[in-house]
Amino acid sequence: MFDALILTQEDKRTLAHVGQLSTEQLPEGDVLVEVSYSSLNYKDGLAVTGLGKIIRNFPMVPGIDFAGVVKSSSDPRYQAGDEVILTGWGVGENHWGGMAQQARVKADWLVPMPKNCTAEKAMAIGTAGLTAMLCVQALQQAGIKPEDGEILVTGASGGVGSVAVTLLAKLGYQVVASSGRVAENGAWLKQLGASDVIDRSELAIEARPLEKQRWAGVVDTVGDKVLATALAQMKYGGAAAICGLAGGFGLPTTVMPFILRGVNLLGVDSVACPFAKRQAAWQQVVELLPDSYYSQASNTISLAQVPKFAQKIVKGAVTGRVLVKL
Repeated sequence: MFDALILTQEDKRTLAHVGQLSTEQLPEGDVLVEVSYSSLNYKDGLAVTGLGKIIRNFPMVPGIDFAGVVKSSSDPRYQAGDEVILTGWGVGENHWGGMAQQARVKADWLVPMPKNCTAEKAMAIGTAGLTAMLCVQALQQAGIKPEDGEILVTGASGGVGSVAVTLLAKLGYQVVASSGRVAENGAWLKQLGASDVIDRSELAIEARPLEKQRWAGVVDTVGDKVLATALAQMKYGGAAAICGLAGGFGLPTTVMPFILRGVNLLGVDSVACPFAKRQAAWQQVVELLPDSYYSQASNTISLAQVPKFAQKIVKGAVTGRVLVKL
């Protein structure tokens, strides 16, 4: 038997409690993992609180990320004792996830632990860090160089945003962080490497189709008006890597930034990212993040604290990453 956070539904309300499960109750999969750490992402927050229609089949163990050690495997790629990471693939949504001391999953969903990484560090990175790395790589592949000008990171206080700020600064880019909590997090964002911090309200406006050119690149986690304004302010030939919708899934813009300034809009997904690309991103993000990031950008909680922190994360009241120690 082992501990797990179990979600059930009663009168259309999602209820969360810590209970015990047996290995036999776990869903089918090739690899049984003893989970060391999971993490709490925005999507987990929506699942645990029931505010988003993330989960359709109950009971469910949430947790879209986890890191741990293989207990047993029927797939030759993994052996007992191997350290592994899982992010994405619908785990924690339609397949029991990482907020339990054991998980059984498909071998295709796993990535071997990168060199010089631990389970704790891996979850301080998690889906958020992997997504941030993929966004940075997308900008690089689009030809955006540090000398081209400022890079805007929206939703910079969150998991993806805070890692993106750190990575871009480490690579020599001039980063401007946008946040709705400048008074609270401005100094912290500058510690992570932002050269300037602006309030989200400067971007959450009804922008004209084209505004004064400012951004060489954008990493956007917010969407809606914030992204529309950022696009209107892009420099000629700039690129925006987009990966989130914390501010809404709409995009009230025009074709003008794209056809008059040659702006590129780069969609980034980490959920079903292919293995080779995923593994390369994991290795690079581990190599780039400084040791100081892990102490500055994460909090560690227990399974029992997850429901409380889930309420906070969906209200935008969580800074950086939240690790769940199993």
